[in-house]
Amino acid sequence: MNTGLLILRIVFGLLLVGHGSQKLFGMFGGPGIAGTGGWFDSVGFRPGKSMAVVAGLSELVGGVLIAVGLLTPLASAIVIGTLLVATSVHLPNGLWAGNGGFEMPLLYITAAVTLAFTGPGAWSLDNAFGLDSLTTIPWAIAAIVVGVVSALVVITRARLTLKATAPVAQVPVDA
Repeated sequence: MNTGLLILRIVFGLLLVGHGSQKLFGMFGGPGIAGTGGWFDSVGFRPGKSMAVVAGLSELVGGVLIAVGLLTPLASAIVIGTLLVATSVHLPNGLWAGNGGFEMPLLYITAAVTLAFTGPGAWSLDNAFGLDSLTTIPWAIAAIVVGVVSALVVITRARLTLKATAPVAQVPVDA
């Protein structure tokens, strides 16, 4: 089991680091802060550049923490929150990633929730530093709650921003 958790953590964590690096630094074909920020602005996450930094850092930091198995409930909460926000953007496109759907964010959320419940395994910094006590059902539930609440705050703010800045329909006035 520990070998499986190590493989999961390393692959999952490094993929998250890559996603964060795309947003922050334009690496791996990513748009960088300016490009991500422009897109974030268009979907209501404003100010776009600041939100791009928050999303990129969340993916980068969450990914590093998961890869090394440190503060696993916190790392899970970060990933759950960030990827729930991504899910909200992709939700109208359905499930499948090929159609721009939420398949990938759902998979990442599932992996983060799973690690919150199982813990990072014996080959982790949590284990090395004696933080195994963080691998409990209450800590896992706390990670999920923190992730969901933080995502709902960000999603609600974006939707209110879009609603407030939506063009007002002009009603013709009879002369």
